[in-house]
Amino acid sequence: MRYVLIICFNLLIINSVLAQQAVDICVYGGTSGGVIAAYTTRKAGKTVLLIEPGKHLGGMTSGGLGLTDIGNKYAITGLARDYYRRIGQHYGKFEQWIFEPHVAEDLFKEYVKRGNVNVLLSHRLASVRKSGGRIQEITLENSDNPSAKRTVRAKMFIDCSYEGDLMAQAGVSYFVGREANAKYNETLSGVQLMTGHQLPDGIDPYKTPGNPDSGLLWGVSPAKLEPNGTGDTKVQAYNYRICLTSDPANQVPITRPAGYDSTKFDLLVRLIAAQPQKRTLNDYFIWSGMPNQKTDINNRNGFSTDMIGMNYEYPDGSYQQRAQIIRDHELYTKSLLYFFGHDPRVPQELRQEMRKWGYPKDEYTDTGHWSPQLYVREARRMVGAYVMTQANCQGKEVVEDGVGMAAYTMDSHNIQRIVIEKDGKKMAKNEGNVEVGGFGPYPIAYRALIPKENECQNLLVPVCLSASHIAYGSIRMEPVFMVLGQSTALAAVMAIDGNTSVQRIDVPKLQQRLKADPLADGSTPEMLVDNENPALTATTGSWRLENKSKAGYGPSYLVHEGAGAEGASVRFTPEVVKAGKYRLYTYFPRLAKSASEVTITVFDGKVRRTIPIKPAEIVVVGQTSGEWVALGEYELPKGKTASVDIAARQADGPVVADAVLFVPAF
Repeated sequence: MRYVLIICFNLLIINSVLAQQAVDICVYGGTSGGVIAAYTTRKAGKTVLLIEPGKHLGGMTSGGLGLTDIGNKYAITGLARDYYRRIGQHYGKFEQWIFEPHVAEDLFKEYVKRGNVNVLLSHRLASVRKSGGRIQEITLENSDNPSAKRTVRAKMFIDCSYEGDLMAQAGVSYFVGREANAKYNETLSGVQLMTGHQLPDGIDPYKTPGNPDSGLLWGVSPAKLEPNGTGDTKVQAYNYRICLTSDPANQVPITRPAGYDSTKFDLLVRLIAAQPQKRTLNDYFIWSGMPNQKTDINNRNGFSTDMIGMNYEYPDGSYQQRAQIIRDHELYTKSLLYFFGHDPRVPQELRQEMRKWGYPKDEYTDTGHWSPQLYVREARRMVGAYVMTQANCQGKEVVEDGVGMAAYTMDSHNIQRIVIEKDGKKMAKNEGNVEVGGFGPYPIAYRALIPKENECQNLLVPVCLSASHIAYGSIRMEPVFMVLGQSTALAAVMAIDGNTSVQRIDVPKLQQRLKADPLADGSTPEMLVDNENPALTATTGSWRLENKSKAGYGPSYLVHEGAGAEGASVRFTPEVVKAGKYRLYTYFPRLAKSASEVTITVFDGKVRRTIPIKPAEIVVVGQTSGEWVALGEYELPKGKTASVDIAARQADGPVVADAVLFVPAF
């Protein structure tokens, strides 16, 4: 009996140890930003625990968003850039921004393995214990068995979840919804009735056309339209980024889901009838091709994959409420696909086109070939030490403590579907869509990633960061979350090493460390020589600065057009810190028309090599502004001896000189 008691006591001690864990840095949320934050932490020599409530890593990057939203690739730095280079290697390219879901997740697993990151799946936040303005420990529950609890103590915490649960439970200020324009002196937050992703005029919203007493069609809200710019607590629509395949050998049929209700698509039937000229799937979905005959399908126009107005309770909802909202979105989306393929009210050509597609057998193999990640575009947003706003996006206010950049259009999906009256007629309209761009890359403040000091001193928030609704719509891109994940991880390391708060670290030192060691492994950084750097570029002849187009790499590029091509050139001269072999690339923006041939001369310090490039043969893939074109591998000496010249020899179209990249090959 004595031995039994001893064994039981020892097991109790062992179980207690297993239920408690202490690390330097705790990263909550296995999103793309979370994986990169955890990897960065380990490369900096700190212990880390990466916690993911689900069973998969990568968030939306591995959850179907294969057509990466970029804005401008210049903004994507460090390990985020490395990620897309490694995606490119998988597909036999220098870098690539479109990919299959399983390829994305496998790469995140590779980062975890290479970094020796400790990962805890299927665990979610139960509670937070704070003392003296710092998080001391968090309690987790098993996502599948909430009664099973464990605690984690850490010196620093990074909330990389899409929902901001750790931030909220730590007592940090946040906002849900959209601010009134007056709040931050903006023009694009608050209520916005615009034309993008909109229903055409005249579509009746009532079950019996013209009869309000018959009730509203499914998906139409009885809410009234508030004045433009009015703030509210409504949230932009969520959806699934859908991966289908047209390969019959890899297909699982799209069947009628349990709970299917075709009346949810009565408004869609009226939309189809109102636009008889639109008879392809691309008229109703953004149907983007991915490698190996797959898709990344997104919302398009008036009625599509966005489940408008059905997610308001999600950000602050309980786990049970969120699970129901997720189930509702999955049923809606699967029903929509089935509806397009089988409902007799859908034109035959649309039904035939849809039936060529199926769920891919080799994707999401443990979740019924359906993504486990709902696209939570926006949930809570921290109100931190600094709030990013429309002025930051448009360059009217530029921060000096930038630790990452954003470049995407200010983008909000629709928020509600309501009834308005126009010319005496009641009609259904979508409200909330905003798509306003035309600006270049801009810095994201470190202060927007940290709470106010009096609220929490050892928490960083790179995903639900401090931004207004419309500014968040520009920042909230997966590559940017990776960049900010790396930046916050290094900031957390610096706070530990300096025995200080995240608010009091040396931000210029953080900026310098991110620049000097972009891959977090001490390797020699690549060298970018951009036309924006006058110390490393020199022009001969007449070149025009183009800074209004988003096509270039970075804020601008140089263009030569018209006569006088002979002798017109731009020289890019790198400052080589370490002699060795380098792979060279030059950037070609996507232009409507270019010169038939561009002459590039590489000088390695001893020999000049001329390379003719035909811009028409350059294939730009994905939602991106251009492509890097390889110029070969060269042994370069230390110093400013080597150079690359881009010359305008043909006068049959514009010649662009934008940027040259020198990638270490040693």
